[in-house]
Amino acid sequence: MKCMRPAGLKLARMGIWAHCPRMGTGTKILLVLVGLLVIAGLLTVSSYNGLVGLQQGTDAQWAQVQNVYQRRADLVPNLVNTVSGAANFEKSTLIAVTDARASVGRVQLPAGAAPTDPAQLAAFEQAQGQLGSALSRLLVVSEQYPDLKATANFRDLQAQLEGTENRIAVERGRFNDTVRAYDTAIRRFPAVILAGMFGFTSRPYFSSTPGSDTPPKVQFDFNNAAPTKS
Repeated sequence: MKCMRPAGLKLARMGIWAHCPRMGTGTKILLVLVGLLVIAGLLTVSSYNGLVGLQQGTDAQWAQVQNVYQRRADLVPNLVNTVSGAANFEKSTLIAVTDARASVGRVQLPAGAAPTDPAQLAAFEQAQGQLGSALSRLLVVSEQYPDLKATANFRDLQAQLEGTENRIAVERGRFNDTVRAYDTAIRRFPAVILAGMFGFTSRPYFSSTPGSDTPPKVQFDFNNAAPTKS
Protein backbone atom coordinates (compact mmCIF):
# COMPACT_ATOMS: atom_id res chain seq x y z
CA MET A 1 0.00 0.00 0.00
CA LYS A 2 1.39 3.36 -1.02
CA CYS A 3 1.80 5.85 1.79
CA MET A 4 -0.16 9.04 1.04
CA ARG A 5 0.25 12.36 2.77
CA PRO A 6 -2.83 13.28 4.90
CA ALA A 7 -5.05 15.94 3.40
CA GLY A 8 -4.76 18.16 6.47
CA LEU A 9 -2.72 18.80 9.51
CA LYS A 10 -5.55 17.57 11.76
CA LEU A 11 -5.51 14.12 10.17
CA ALA A 12 -1.74 13.94 10.59
CA ARG A 13 -2.16 14.64 14.29
CA MET A 14 -4.72 11.85 14.54
CA GLY A 15 -2.00 9.34 13.66
CA ILE A 16 -2.97 8.57 10.11
CA TRP A 17 0.78 8.23 9.35
CA ALA A 18 1.05 5.26 11.66
CA HIS A 19 0.27 2.76 8.89
CA CYS A 20 3.04 4.05 6.57
CA PRO A 21 6.25 1.95 6.51
CA ARG A 22 9.38 3.72 7.85
CA MET A 23 12.99 3.34 6.72
CA GLY A 24 15.01 1.22 9.14
CA THR A 25 18.09 2.51 10.92
CA GLY A 26 20.34 0.00 9.11
CA THR A 27 19.13 1.16 5.72
CA LYS A 28 19.82 4.78 6.62
CA ILE A 29 23.34 3.96 7.74
CA LEU A 30 23.95 2.01 4.53
CA LEU A 31 22.80 4.90 2.39
CA VAL A 32 25.03 7.32 4.32
CA LEU A 33 28.02 5.01 3.85
CA VAL A 34 27.32 4.66 0.13
CA GLY A 35 27.09 8.43 -0.18
CA LEU A 36 30.38 8.90 1.67
CA LEU A 37 32.08 6.33 -0.54
CA VAL A 38 30.83 8.08 -3.67
CA ILE A 39 32.11 11.44 -2.41
CA ALA A 40 35.45 9.91 -1.41
CA GLY A 41 35.78 8.30 -4.83
CA LEU A 42 35.10 11.56 -6.63
CA LEU A 43 37.62 13.39 -4.44
CA THR A 44 40.21 10.67 -5.08
CA VAL A 45 39.77 10.83 -8.83
CA SER A 46 39.92 14.62 -8.82
CA SER A 47 43.02 14.67 -6.63
CA TYR A 48 44.78 12.00 -8.69
CA ASN A 49 44.03 13.77 -11.96
CA GLY A 50 45.30 17.02 -10.46
CA LEU A 51 48.60 15.39 -9.46
CA VAL A 52 48.98 13.89 -12.92
CA GLY A 53 48.45 17.30 -14.48
CA LEU A 54 51.04 18.94 -12.23
CA GLN A 55 53.54 16.15 -12.87
CA GLN A 56 53.09 16.47 -16.61
CA GLY A 57 53.58 20.21 -16.23
CA THR A 58 56.98 19.73 -14.61
CA ASP A 59 58.01 17.30 -17.36
CA ALA A 60 56.89 19.72 -20.08
CA GLN A 61 58.77 22.61 -18.50
CA TRP A 62 61.85 20.43 -18.09
CA ALA A 63 61.72 19.79 -21.84
CA GLN A 64 61.77 23.55 -22.37
CA VAL A 65 64.83 23.85 -20.13
CA GLN A 66 66.61 21.15 -22.12
CA ASN A 67 65.67 22.88 -25.38
CA VAL A 68 67.32 26.16 -24.45
CA TYR A 69 70.41 24.41 -23.08
CA GLN A 70 70.64 22.38 -26.29
CA ARG A 71 70.36 25.59 -28.30
CA ARG A 72 73.39 26.93 -26.46
CA ALA A 73 75.32 23.71 -27.03
CA ASP A 74 74.51 23.87 -30.74
CA LEU A 75 76.00 27.38 -30.95
CA VAL A 76 79.34 26.30 -29.45
CA PRO A 77 80.90 24.58 -32.53
CA ASN A 78 80.20 27.55 -34.81
CA LEU A 79 81.42 29.97 -32.17
CA VAL A 80 84.63 28.03 -31.61
CA ASN A 81 85.28 27.75 -35.34
CA THR A 82 84.78 31.48 -35.81
CA VAL A 83 86.98 32.45 -32.87
CA SER A 84 89.74 29.96 -33.69
CA GLY A 85 90.34 31.85 -36.92
CA ALA A 86 91.53 34.91 -35.00
CA ALA A 87 95.29 35.20 -34.93
CA ASN A 88 96.94 34.52 -31.57
CA PHE A 89 93.61 33.89 -29.84
CA GLU A 90 94.01 32.32 -26.41
CA LYS A 91 93.93 28.59 -27.14
CA SER A 92 93.28 27.57 -23.54
CA THR A 93 89.95 29.37 -23.66
CA LEU A 94 88.86 27.43 -26.74
CA ILE A 95 89.95 24.17 -25.14
CA ALA A 96 87.99 24.99 -21.98
CA VAL A 97 84.83 25.65 -24.01
CA THR A 98 85.20 22.46 -26.02
CA ASP A 99 85.87 20.33 -22.94
CA ALA A 100 82.96 21.88 -21.04
CA ARG A 101 80.57 21.15 -23.91
CA ALA A 102 81.75 17.54 -23.99
CA SER A 103 81.18 17.18 -20.24
CA VAL A 104 77.56 18.31 -20.69
CA GLY A 105 76.96 15.43 -23.08
CA ARG A 106 78.26 12.92 -20.56
CA VAL A 107 75.62 13.73 -17.93
CA GLN A 108 73.00 10.97 -17.87
CA LEU A 109 69.42 11.99 -17.16
CA PRO A 110 66.09 10.12 -17.40
CA ALA A 111 64.52 10.45 -20.83
CA GLY A 112 61.23 12.31 -21.21
CA ALA A 113 60.82 13.35 -17.59
CA ALA A 114 62.20 15.83 -15.12
CA PRO A 115 64.82 14.32 -12.79
CA THR A 116 63.65 13.11 -9.39
CA ASP A 117 67.15 12.58 -8.00
CA PRO A 118 68.71 15.82 -6.67
CA ALA A 119 72.18 14.43 -7.40
CA GLN A 120 71.31 14.03 -11.09
CA LEU A 121 70.07 17.58 -11.36
CA ALA A 122 73.13 18.84 -9.48
CA ALA A 123 75.45 17.04 -11.93
CA PHE A 124 73.53 18.49 -14.88
CA GLU A 125 73.63 21.96 -13.37
CA GLN A 126 77.35 21.73 -12.61
CA ALA A 127 78.19 20.69 -16.17
CA GLN A 128 76.03 23.44 -17.64
CA GLY A 129 77.56 25.94 -15.23
CA GLN A 130 81.07 25.04 -16.39
CA LEU A 131 80.05 25.54 -20.00
CA GLY A 132 78.41 28.86 -19.20
CA SER A 133 81.51 30.03 -17.37
CA ALA A 134 83.79 28.98 -20.23
CA LEU A 135 81.61 30.81 -22.77
CA SER A 136 81.56 33.93 -20.61
CA ARG A 137 85.34 33.89 -20.48
CA LEU A 138 85.54 33.44 -24.25
CA LEU A 139 83.39 36.51 -24.82
CA VAL A 140 85.43 38.57 -22.36
CA VAL A 141 88.70 37.50 -23.95
CA SER A 142 87.35 38.28 -27.42
CA GLU A 143 87.09 41.94 -26.40
CA GLN A 144 90.86 42.18 -26.98
CA TYR A 145 90.50 41.20 -30.64
CA PRO A 146 89.01 44.10 -32.62
CA ASP A 147 89.19 42.21 -35.92
CA LEU A 148 87.20 39.36 -34.43
CA LYS A 149 84.59 41.70 -32.96
CA ALA A 150 84.20 43.34 -36.36
CA THR A 151 83.31 40.01 -37.98
CA ALA A 152 79.59 39.85 -38.79
CA ASN A 153 79.44 36.12 -38.13
CA PHE A 154 80.95 36.53 -34.67
CA ARG A 155 78.60 39.39 -33.79
CA ASP A 156 75.63 37.28 -34.86
CA LEU A 157 76.78 34.30 -32.81
CA GLN A 158 77.43 36.53 -29.81
CA ALA A 159 73.91 37.98 -30.02
CA GLN A 160 72.41 34.50 -30.30
CA LEU A 161 74.43 33.29 -27.33
CA GLU A 162 73.40 36.24 -25.16
CA GLY A 163 69.76 35.73 -26.13
CA THR A 164 70.04 32.04 -25.28
CA GLU A 165 71.47 32.81 -21.85
CA ASN A 166 68.44 35.01 -21.15
CA ARG A 167 66.11 32.22 -22.27
CA ILE A 168 67.90 29.76 -20.00
CA ALA A 169 67.36 32.03 -17.00
CA VAL A 170 63.66 32.41 -17.85
CA GLU A 171 63.02 28.69 -18.39
CA ARG A 172 64.89 27.74 -15.22
CA GLY A 173 62.68 30.13 -13.26
CA ARG A 174 59.53 28.70 -14.83
CA PHE A 175 60.72 25.18 -14.08
CA ASN A 176 61.20 26.05 -10.41
CA ASP A 177 57.68 27.51 -10.32
CA THR A 178 56.10 24.36 -11.74
CA VAL A 179 58.12 22.12 -9.41
CA ARG A 180 57.13 24.25 -6.43
CA ALA A 181 53.42 23.87 -7.30
CA TYR A 182 53.80 20.12 -7.79
CA ASP A 183 55.86 19.53 -4.62
CA THR A 184 53.38 21.57 -2.59
CA ALA A 185 50.43 19.60 -3.97
CA ILE A 186 51.82 16.17 -3.11
CA ARG A 187 52.37 17.25 0.49
CA ARG A 188 48.79 18.41 1.04
CA PHE A 189 46.05 16.23 2.49
CA PRO A 190 44.50 14.07 1.06
CA ALA A 191 46.84 14.16 -1.96
CA VAL A 192 49.75 13.10 0.23
CA ILE A 193 48.06 9.69 0.66
CA LEU A 194 47.64 9.24 -3.08
CA ALA A 195 51.19 10.43 -3.74
CA GLY A 196 52.53 7.64 -1.56
CA MET A 197 50.23 5.04 -3.12
CA PHE A 198 50.86 5.92 -6.76
CA GLY A 199 54.52 6.93 -6.66
CA PHE A 200 54.29 10.70 -7.00
CA THR A 201 57.70 11.76 -5.69
CA SER A 202 59.05 15.26 -5.17
CA ARG A 203 61.20 16.96 -7.81
CA PRO A 204 64.38 18.94 -7.07
CA TYR A 205 64.78 22.63 -7.91
CA PHE A 206 67.45 24.47 -9.80
CA SER A 207 69.61 26.27 -7.27
CA SER A 208 71.53 29.48 -7.68
CA THR A 209 75.06 28.73 -8.81
CA PRO A 210 77.57 30.35 -6.43
CA GLY A 211 79.13 33.35 -8.14
CA SER A 212 76.74 33.21 -11.09
CA ASP A 213 75.78 36.82 -10.48
CA THR A 214 79.40 37.95 -10.82
CA PRO A 215 80.88 38.31 -14.30
CA PRO A 216 84.20 36.57 -14.94
CA LYS A 217 87.23 38.77 -14.25
CA VAL A 218 90.03 38.68 -16.78
CA GLN A 219 93.28 40.54 -16.31
CA PHE A 220 95.22 41.23 -19.48
CA ASP A 221 99.00 41.19 -19.41
CA PHE A 222 99.98 43.18 -22.46
CA ASN A 223 103.59 42.08 -22.10
CA ASN A 224 102.56 38.54 -23.03
CA ALA A 225 100.55 37.21 -25.93
CA ALA A 226 97.77 35.59 -23.91
CA PRO A 227 95.54 37.13 -21.21
CA THR A 228 95.32 35.40 -17.87
CA LYS A 229 92.34 34.95 -15.57
CA SER A 230 92.60 36.60 -12.16
